[in-house]
Amino acid sequence: MVAPTSAPRAGERLLLPADELRCRIDPTQLTFESTADVEPIEGTMGQPRALEAIAFGLESDGLGYNLYVAGAAGSGRASTVLEHLERYAKTLPRPDDWIYVHNFDNIDRPLAIKLPAGSGKEFAAAMSQLIDRARQQIGHAFETERYDERRHEALAAVGAQRDALLERLRTFAQERDFVVEPTPTGFVSMPLKDGHPITPEEVQKLTDAQRQTIQRHGEEVQVEVASEIRRLQLLDHEVAERMTSLEREVALFAVDPLLQEMRDKYSESADVIAHLERIRDDIPAHLADFREPREPQQQLPATPRETAIHNDHLDRYRVNVLVDRSAESGAPIILERNPTYYNLIGRIEYQASFGMMFTDFHQVKAGALHRANGGFLVLEAADILRTPFAWDALKRALRSREVRIENLGEQLTPVPTATLAPQPIPLQVKVVLIGAPAIYRLLLALDEDFGQLFKVKADFSPDMALSDDTVHSYAAYISRTVRDSGLRHFERSAVARVIEHGARLADHQGRLSARLLDISDLVTEASFWAGKAGHKLTAAEDVDKAVAAKDRRANLVEERIDRMISEGTLMIDVSGARAGQVNGLSVAELGDYTFGMPTRITASVALGRGSVDSIDRQIELSGPIHSKGVLILSGYLAERYAQDWPLAMRATLTFEQSYEEIEGDSASSTELYALLSAISGLPIDQGIAVTGSVNQHGEIQPVGGVTQKVEGFYRVCRALGLSGNQGVIIPATNVKHLMLSDEVVKAVEEGRFRVWAVATVDESIEILTGRTAGERQADGSYPEATVHHLVAERLRGYADKQRAFAVAPNGPGPGSVAAPQ
Repeated sequence: MVAPTSAPRAGERLLLPADELRCRIDPTQLTFESTADVEPIEGTMGQPRALEAIAFGLESDGLGYNLYVAGAAGSGRASTVLEHLERYAKTLPRPDDWIYVHNFDNIDRPLAIKLPAGSGKEFAAAMSQLIDRARQQIGHAFETERYDERRHEALAAVGAQRDALLERLRTFAQERDFVVEPTPTGFVSMPLKDGHPITPEEVQKLTDAQRQTIQRHGEEVQVEVASEIRRLQLLDHEVAERMTSLEREVALFAVDPLLQEMRDKYSESADVIAHLERIRDDIPAHLADFREPREPQQQLPATPRETAIHNDHLDRYRVNVLVDRSAESGAPIILERNPTYYNLIGRIEYQASFGMMFTDFHQVKAGALHRANGGFLVLEAADILRTPFAWDALKRALRSREVRIENLGEQLTPVPTATLAPQPIPLQVKVVLIGAPAIYRLLLALDEDFGQLFKVKADFSPDMALSDDTVHSYAAYISRTVRDSGLRHFERSAVARVIEHGARLADHQGRLSARLLDISDLVTEASFWAGKAGHKLTAAEDVDKAVAAKDRRANLVEERIDRMISEGTLMIDVSGARAGQVNGLSVAELGDYTFGMPTRITASVALGRGSVDSIDRQIELSGPIHSKGVLILSGYLAERYAQDWPLAMRATLTFEQSYEEIEGDSASSTELYALLSAISGLPIDQGIAVTGSVNQHGEIQPVGGVTQKVEGFYRVCRALGLSGNQGVIIPATNVKHLMLSDEVVKAVEEGRFRVWAVATVDESIEILTGRTAGERQADGSYPEATVHHLVAERLRGYADKQRAFAVAPNGPGPGSVAAPQ
């Protein structure tokens, strides 16, 4: 019998020294004593690609060159964009004001007028003053003696004609023995006898000839009366025309000087001049709104309705200032945090009066697009997408390059309703959407308009290279946070710890996290703990305290799982050896906290038809990536062991005590080790946990969360008792991603815990079993007693049994093995 070979040297060779388990920042290499000596950073850091894209997007004028700023929350994307916008907007001119005025041709279609920046408010005040002055001037003009004289002259001239007509009518009637008298309802004619009117009873007493004469004369009088009435109506119409002409002349004499002042002041605006002309034509037709009643005794207290109507009539001459730029400098920057449909495009409001709802052009209110017109509108992508109708409204405005205010009721109701339709306002705005990269990809894939309207993408990196420049930038950022928030300054040792934590957040020894919000929070909390400790400056221990305290606030689930493992509820072995069983490692993400924990993975084998089945996949408890990893194991086994005989094996794999969906391939190498152990019969050291993905050629591929996975297994080993032989196997390509805690690093330094880095399955299986993996020899076999030799022999035995079963003439006999179906 050949003695089994061991591979202690391979395991020792692959052990990682403590100085490779995290990056260290030497505080003595920092060129300052504290952040009080460091100038605060201006702008952002570590985002050259995003800054170039932002600069291009802001300055490009082409249609559709709006920006989408993609990045993780807390990466400084919003603050960076706003800082660049503020600097760039100051170099641009102020855009125009916009006002709405009454449309005298169609009151339901208010007219929009553009005015130079700051002029809208002035024009509105000037129009209000014009109305007040017009009321005074018109009222005074109609109270002058000259107006009374001309009025009396006009009335007297027409009155003389009226009197002559009436006298002629009376004479005509008298000649026919009739009298004609005017009444409020017309003219009354009566027959005469001996110069006196006779009653109908007296008429009946006359002879037939007399009655016929009276009837004939009465008809002649009625014809003449009708003719005279027409002449009188013409006279009345002439009177009305004369009075209207006189009143118009007097009114225009009063208001023309006022209007001319406005024309001179706003002579460069053709729209204003045209509006003033329409006002000039309208005032004479509504003099009652400007004049007080002439007879004091006829004045009665005005009812609320009369007052409202009177004010409403005068309000049509006033101005609704939609956008006022008088207080602005440069182009506007509007950050709309609640981008609802109405907040974006504006709205038409209604007021209740006497049980009714009414509106007019004064109730037209501006939206964010109006306020940002000529400048920049900044929106959160998630906010506008979750608000009904807002996204479509924004796209419609950008495509048509105009803002059209429409109430949603018009679009949703099946019955058209009467409402205002304000004149659309031309739109020239740069929209900046801020959101996650995933939202950008979804919009690009699902919305055909998105790519045409947002042609510039500014992508914020989640991390940046660790270099002297970024180390200084981190220190400068800490200095700015301290100064802006009134915190304690940081010693250089504390700055070094913050930078190291930035590398931990980035999961990379050579990079730093660009999630500046997390760094800002750490600075704030470390300063708090420094105050609790009575430190004048924030020290490294305060930073460590802040990190630990934040973890403590969020790691309840982690502690409960650790307790369940310590109590044996979750079965994890950290000592001894067992065949077909390996400690895998997984990462649990709770949103605000991420931690690693071990999971027992087991394998069993039997005679079969070359299948490797995952129990979790069979019951649909695993995702597609995990299922892919399991299928890769079949490829590895076939390539390595099924070249000369079929793979006559059936294997099952499972994650023990796992009741949630399993996804990812980071445990595929672990499953392979459990499978090789089950086939070969070699026990696996339970004090070692494994993570890593494997390909069909046996190469170990990198995975995510290695820092949390190593710390998670260390935590369990510490709770159950550190033996000095425990540790974790990680892919060699993941070494640069390690940022282990000081406690784990110290345990490795003292030999109480170990971390191996492997590149192949062979290297890892040697550490787990203590046996040499074995290299394929020229004849295709493996050296005896090696891991691959034992696996190959077991699989060859399965193939022989399957072949014997297949050639048996009468089916399986005593001692034969039936192939599973």
